[in-house]
Amino acid sequence: MLNKFAATLITVTAASAFFFACSDDSNSSGPADDTSVESSSSSRHSELDPESSSTSSSSSSADGGSLPAMTSSSFTLSSSRHSGLDPESSSSSVTVSSSSDSPYLWNDEFDTIDTTKWTFEIGTGASGWGNNEKQYYTARSENAYVQDGILHIRAKKEDYEGSGYTSARMITKGKFSFTYGTVEARIALPTGKGIWPAFWMLGANIDEVSWPACGEIDIIESINDESVVYGTNHWQFEGSHAEYGNNTGDFHGAKKELDITQFHTYKLTWDEKIIAMYVDDFKYHEISIENNAGGTDAFHKPQFFLLNVAVGGNWPGFEIDDTQFPNEMLVDYIRVTR
Repeated sequence: MLNKFAATLITVTAASAFFFACSDDSNSSGPADDTSVESSSSSRHSELDPESSSTSSSSSSADGGSLPAMTSSSFTLSSSRHSGLDPESSSSSVTVSSSSDSPYLWNDEFDTIDTTKWTFEIGTGASGWGNNEKQYYTARSENAYVQDGILHIRAKKEDYEGSGYTSARMITKGKFSFTYGTVEARIALPTGKGIWPAFWMLGANIDEVSWPACGEIDIIESINDESVVYGTNHWQFEGSHAEYGNNTGDFHGAKKELDITQFHTYKLTWDEKIIAMYVDDFKYHEISIENNAGGTDAFHKPQFFLLNVAVGGNWPGFEIDDTQFPNEMLVDYIRVTR
């Protein structure tokens, strides 16, 4: 996961029409006529280690319309360069539901951990997944299991393979990726000092072009004891890392009071013009990608899903409350439609 603190950040302002288009009406379910612009908001957390194991492994648990063009805008760039996932799991294929009667392009209702849909990443990654994170990711049922139709990704305090914590990181790379559509997921998030859950996406061509050129769409991430959800985009612009994000705590003056430990419906809408994110129909992030504005061509190509819970790191910080463990992210379902 990206560490935006890993490099010196610079802000670039464009004088001509550009690409960030954010509605002033954050409760609207679609684009509004009035728009405003903010610079980068949330930190991101993705170093992808090419040397990390990405072999498929299952849990052993048995229960187991366009917005107006902007006249000026700003965004954040950094010079950091991040590596890709394991080349051996490389694929840009798109998998669709096996049922011709399914209303979904792809979905997982989590009756079990389906290894035809998900792969576990194993280990600590390079420099703690690029962010000095403290967990060791496993494929054990102690860290990922299904109970009563709910996926549990569990972070634990334990000594394991030289790390002080364990957790799980699941990806659909090589098994499902897509371009454009609507994603709905019902998720409950953990809180606690040092905890860092995320539901996000990466470009399926990451092994060919590396990060950030592949693009990254962070649908949900939260940190520490905050009841705030962040949505962020990362990509490459003129050879450097660019990012733009917003959150439920302040989306252009609007705020969503949110208990993230309870289940909420999170939604991503993605088409040729706009990427937007909602929680219970409250919009908390929006970016215009029309005509590849601002070098956003990466967001017109297939992306795959990731689910993980990190412990510690450059963004949440290194103060970790060990009394919270075990601490879990719960996922009821993920559904993708065109």
